[in-house]
Amino acid sequence: MTGSQVPFATVPNQTIDEFRAHTASIEAEPGYVRPAAWAVGVAVVAPSGKVLDTGYPVVNLGENFGAAAVLADCVEHRSGTASYRLDVEQLRTARAAFVAFDGDGQVHPNIDAVEIAIDALGAKSPAGGSRVAVVAFIGALTDAPTDVHDVYLRLHLLSNRKVAPHGQSMDGVFGLLNNVVWTNVGPFDPDGFDLARARLNARGAEVRVHSVDKFPRMTDYVVPGGVRIADADRVRLGAHLADGTTVMHEGFCNFNAGTLGSSMVEGRISAGVVVGHGSDIGGGASIMGTLSGGGKQVVRIGEGCLLGANAGIGISLGDNCIVEAGCYVTAGSRVRLPDGEVVPARDVSGANNILFRRNSQSGAIEVVPNKVAWTGLNDALHRN
Repeated sequence: MTGSQVPFATVPNQTIDEFRAHTASIEAEPGYVRPAAWAVGVAVVAPSGKVLDTGYPVVNLGENFGAAAVLADCVEHRSGTASYRLDVEQLRTARAAFVAFDGDGQVHPNIDAVEIAIDALGAKSPAGGSRVAVVAFIGALTDAPTDVHDVYLRLHLLSNRKVAPHGQSMDGVFGLLNNVVWTNVGPFDPDGFDLARARLNARGAEVRVHSVDKFPRMTDYVVPGGVRIADADRVRLGAHLADGTTVMHEGFCNFNAGTLGSSMVEGRISAGVVVGHGSDIGGGASIMGTLSGGGKQVVRIGEGCLLGANAGIGISLGDNCIVEAGCYVTAGSRVRLPDGEVVPARDVSGANNILFRRNSQSGAIEVVPNKVAWTGLNDALHRN
């Protein structure tokens, strides 16, 4: 036990000043470093011991350091990136530390998260296995993820718009996550799923499989304000959808990717792709992601761009650019410049005010100045 050496559960902080003094004493201890991000959540663990998911009701980035100190003290965390399982006594100790805030008429999401974890602790998942309470700390956003709980915290940071795509390390996430059967009654371990489903069906429970994947749907964990998503199956947790974004039925957005402003998404935003404000990804359009071919280059689309229906790009676009419908431009595509020179498209990657079009007679991809801007997004459609 640290700080006063007395459990919070027996000597709670009766006043806010006492709470602040106690958390200050924790932060003053040798080696203590405030986390860059942290959260309390509930994970589902399969009977095999595999961690299937972790949900965080609230995530913190550079904020609520007093509450972070309380949770860190409970698990004897001092610095760096790590996650811990919380038992009922630790949770009750943490909850008692916040007694000074009871009845103050304010909303305290992190206290709510602790209470949710207490309610969930030890409860069986309908899918089998158990629910466990966790607290995860990220020492620095440049730290690589360490486990499943850590990865889910980072995915929640993205979908809650706390961190923009590429704003934190996502190195090695595929190797840390388990493959999961995502269903209407919760996540299952693929091993033994058919037998588990048969047992539930025999009890009258209808089990419907949404997907078998390492990533769940975003809307099962986070529903950001100001967006429309026509088909929730097509947006993964870890997508970053800015206020004013509309994702239509055939639109798709992967993790660590998304929009930075009002955008229409009728095509595919692959992993790592960032789309600027006022841009339209047309029906059936495709954007190559950073994972394509194992590449690391970030593909970005600037502001006020139009990617025409069934078009595609493997390069970045600057602001006010158009790719003609049906025209696919990869980094190695040979394109003809206005002066007649032919260069690989990567040479004009990120340039502003250009139009890519395919010459209907020669078949050549031409790059010409975009002198007539398209009319832009329909404001009425993006008042979400």
